[in-house]
Amino acid sequence: MRVAFQGEAGAFSEEAVEAFFENAEPVGCASFEDVFAALENEDADRAAIPIENSLHGSVHANYDLLRTREARITGEHWMRIRHYLMARPGASLDEMRRVRSHPQALGQCRAFLRERMPQAEVIPAHDTAGAARKVADSEGDNRTAAIASRRAADEYGLAVLAEDIESNPENYTRFLALARPGDAPSDEAQDEDRPCKTSLVFALNENVPGALFKSLAVFALRELDLFKIESRPLIGTPGEYVFYLDVEGAAASEPVRRALGHLREITSEARVLGSYPVD
Repeated sequence: MRVAFQGEAGAFSEEAVEAFFENAEPVGCASFEDVFAALENEDADRAAIPIENSLHGSVHANYDLLRTREARITGEHWMRIRHYLMARPGASLDEMRRVRSHPQALGQCRAFLRERMPQAEVIPAHDTAGAARKVADSEGDNRTAAIASRRAADEYGLAVLAEDIESNPENYTRFLALARPGDAPSDEAQDEDRPCKTSLVFALNENVPGALFKSLAVFALRELDLFKIESRPLIGTPGEYVFYLDVEGAAASEPVRRALGHLREITSEARVLGSYPVD
């Protein structure tokens, strides 16, 4: 099975691929858009994407792509994220004048950077493993470091200068497994004896007082717990928003099925993005 992820060898998303799928062949992609394209074009059988981090918040680009591209969520995985500062062998922490990494990783390590590397220029990169590879390829440069995983340090032959540098040890990223809609299990196939959640997106009919309250009430009336709610601008319509929900239960269960039917009656758009076991 070929599984698309954003980044290069050694990326956290590559680890997520291995957590979701046994004996999978990871397929690195340059961007999140490329991950969805690989799935749609059948260059990959499945995909794995990050959707939120416990320290730095949501990955908004992926919320937007879930709504506009053809993909179905089939699973979730919470991964403990440990960040390492690495540089070419022989370098020392005091020498560092630049540090490269993905903006999410830089945000998760801001306290360490402020306290231990106030002199360093922060340089955003497309992904953590790519930052590590770039440092490894910079021969003779002992003043640039990368923030990435221990796996990336081993992959590119870099020396670890500091470990567990994230601002809080409770640093977890939630990853989603994706499939093409035709390859995903049907909602009816969900095991109702196993705790499940259903992810969906909806847009209000009109932005009037109480509209969002009425939309959420369809779940409260059926005593369904909401794990998360996220709003994103409705592209092309300033001042209007779409809402993403993670709700307790499988889409095929009676309470969720009735709630979704009710929601579709009072919204202009309501679509299930996937129904899958809770990690």
